[in-house]
Parts: sequence; structure tokens; C-alpha cells
Amino acid sequence: MSRTSNRSLFRVLAGLVKPAYRLVARLRWTGAEHLPAEGGFIVVPNHLTELDPLTVAITLYDNGIMPRFLAKEPLFRAPVVGPVLRATGQVPVLRGSADAGAALTAARAELASGGAVVIYPEGTLTHDPDRWPMTGHTGAARLALATGAPVVPLAHWGDQEVLDRAPSSGRLAVSLFPRKDVRVRIGRPVDLTPWRDDAPGLAHPTGRHAARLEDATDAIMHALTRELAALRGAEAPPALWDRRRGGRL
Repeated sequence: MSRTSNRSLFRVLAGLVKPAYRLVARLRWTGAEHLPAEGGFIVVPNHLTELDPLTVAITLYDNGIMPRFLAKEPLFRAPVVGPVLRATGQVPVLRGSADAGAALTAARAELASGGAVVIYPEGTLTHDPDRWPMTGHTGAARLALATGAPVVPLAHWGDQEVLDRAPSSGRLAVSLFPRKDVRVRIGRPVDLTPWRDDAPGLAHPTGRHAARLEDATDAIMHALTRELAALRGAEAPPALWDRRRGGRL
């Protein structure tokens, strides 16, 4: 599946999803010139709400790109959503299992075909009380360093006003009217040059390579945070929220 394959299926889905989305949100984006014109690339968005995969997908689709998400495996077993994910070639991720590496293998094939792979590096909705990106899992950095694919940060803000899950309580709130403004800012590819020489040791990273991979991941998350700060017109905190410790680094 490349960035242009399954276009007919995506067109059908877009014809159903986009009108419904636009009933509740006005979507605008900037920075589309930073999306590579050719070759595979990795998109790393922040994660605010269960709605934001649609925000990301519509932004990419309207720029001629058929997105392929790495998504949690349970979603593929859900009614309605599961069959759609499978039909559009999305990739299930089974964390902590022998099959977890299969997702990265499928992602590498997609990148080799010139497609776009979307990875949520946080792996879940942000727990940061002020909704800034958290520390990330290393999958996006590992994939980028192994393949040489660019990593494009994609920040968005506003869709949490439509469908919101509070970081503290997990309580869900829905507000469909009036329509909300949802904005997307696509940044320049992240410079991973300082870690390129580590690529050969990242298949099964331990010791120095594992630490270097964490550093590359932090570089990605800080780049994404800078884009979100520019989008929000706010100053980001100097440290990321540590998803493991429940506080800032």
C-alpha cells in the first residue's frame, strides 16, 4: 500500500466521514510544504483525544496522502472500527508480545513503497495536565533510523473541545455545537543526524544504543512540542511529562 493506493476505498470513507466531521469542526492546517513530495516518511502527531486520528487522517488525505496508522490491536476487534482498519491496511500493534516487531516490519514495507506511516509516539492520550506531549516510546525513532525515512511532527489543537477525556479523571465529555476550530501545524522533518551512526545497533538495542535511542525519541517529542507551542501561542514547559513516573523529567 503506497501513499496513493486504495484511493477508491479512502474516497468512499472520506465521503462519509468528512461531512460528519465538518458538522462539528472547522479544520485548518499550515505547513503542508513540509510533507515530503516523494519517498516514504513517518508522521508523529500529539495525542489529545480519540477524535484526533480523524483530524490527522483528513489532513493527510486532503494533501493526497493515504495514511497508514500503527494502532492498538484491540481496536481491530471492535465493531465497525475493526473492519474499516483492516480494509484500509492499518497496522495492529501488540505491545509486549512476540508479534510486536511485525508492526515495524509492515511499517518498513510501507515506507519502502513510498507511503506515509502514522505513529503516535506517546502510545496513549497525553497524561500531561496541560495537554503537552509526554515522553515517547522509541518505535518511531527506531524505524526512522533503520530506514532513513524522515520524521514529520504534526501538532493539532482544538479537537479535544469536541471530544474530550480529562487527563486526571478519564471522564469523557462531548460538545458537538457550536462548531469548534481545529488547527493543525505540520513541522519540518526532525533532524536525527546525531543518531544516524547508531542505526546498525538498533535492531535489539541495549546499553549505549538503548540510551541513544531514548535521546533520539526525546528529540522527536521536543520537536513536536515546539510545533504545538507555536500552534497554541503558549510557552511549553522545559521538560516533558514522564508517562512512567507521572511527572516532569
